Amino acid sequence: MDRIYLDNAATTRLSRRALAAMLPFMEGEQGNPSSLHSYAREARKALERARGQVAHCIGAEEGEIVFTSGGSEGNNYLLRGSIEANRERGRHVITSAVEHPSVLNTLYVMEKQGGIQLTVLPVDGYGRVSVADLFTAIRADTVLVSVMLANNEVGTLQPVSSIGNLCRERGILFHVDAVQGAGHMPLDVQALGADLLTISAHKFHGPRGAGAAYVRKGTNISSLIIGGEQEKHRRAGTENVAGAVGLAEALTEQIETMEQEKVRLHDLSHRLIDGILSAIPDCQLTGHPIERLPGIVSFLFENVSADELLALLDMQGIAASAGSACTAGSNVPSHVLQAMGLLDGRRCAPLRLSMGRFTKEDDVDRVLDVLQKTVARLRG
Repeated sequence: MDRIYLDNAATTRLSRRALAAMLPFMEGEQGNPSSLHSYAREARKALERARGQVAHCIGAEEGEIVFTSGGSEGNNYLLRGSIEANRERGRHVITSAVEHPSVLNTLYVMEKQGGIQLTVLPVDGYGRVSVADLFTAIRADTVLVSVMLANNEVGTLQPVSSIGNLCRERGILFHVDAVQGAGHMPLDVQALGADLLTISAHKFHGPRGAGAAYVRKGTNISSLIIGGEQEKHRRAGTENVAGAVGLAEALTEQIETMEQEKVRLHDLSHRLIDGILSAIPDCQLTGHPIERLPGIVSFLFENVSADELLALLDMQGIAASAGSACTAGSNVPSHVLQAMGLLDGRRCAPLRLSMGRFTKEDDVDRVLDVLQKTVARLRG
């Protein structure tokens, strides 16, 4: 029995093209980009070529890209660094109730330490922020707004461009956590109005442990990691050349195939949604029905245990999740579903089925068959 992987929102399989680009820097090209000899020059050349690729993919300039170890580091760096470096502009920060833990927990810690005053915006039943609520929340001392591009649990897209325009008009820094959306939808920092933006390679078939942060030219920001002069003093530590090269190649590949893949995943998603809603009673699609990432489908099943559901699916060769991989193993209910007002005391199992480049139509049909029988068995 072939296994079916439907947890692409947690991490994706490394693409052959990205692996091929990385191999020379994992096997033979051992130069440190900061050294002065020929090996180092080759490494530096590869690193800067990767920086240019990433910049091109998101509508930025080469000098605005900082390589990181992934989304969590990138979010910490951009939030802490921008707030610290712009204290004279204000201490008030605005975010939403459905952000990734690397955003929310970072800001909660900073608030507890007395470094900021935090406003957390509510969301509607689809998980979307109201631009009107944001407008009302802005104060004279608001220094930063942080709102994600696409939610990692339910796939809902936020009105990021409208938020970016509002922040630009008010002279407020705008951070976009684009980790879940990068590589799966067009990404242009100018159109988004972003001053700061985070991406992570393993979400779009790049290597784990590699990410990139966008810092708009002229934005004051402090380094999160102190040490050497790497990344133009913005992130100390010897650069992960292989990781940066793999990230850039994977992102380039994703963008080249994005339009046709978006249509394919949209069709697969609706095949899955329609099949579940028609075959399984007492279940609810979560997230916005239209303004959502192609490929992420999430449901609530009444009178079912999430742990039991996931375990039985896994036993039948289907890998799925109950939500964010960053909160797996926690007994605390999903903060995203809570913010959406969907956890009202009922016994419900959240299930996220996230498809990707290697998901086939036959996979969806088998999942529909297995899921229907499994839910019925658990309810029985």
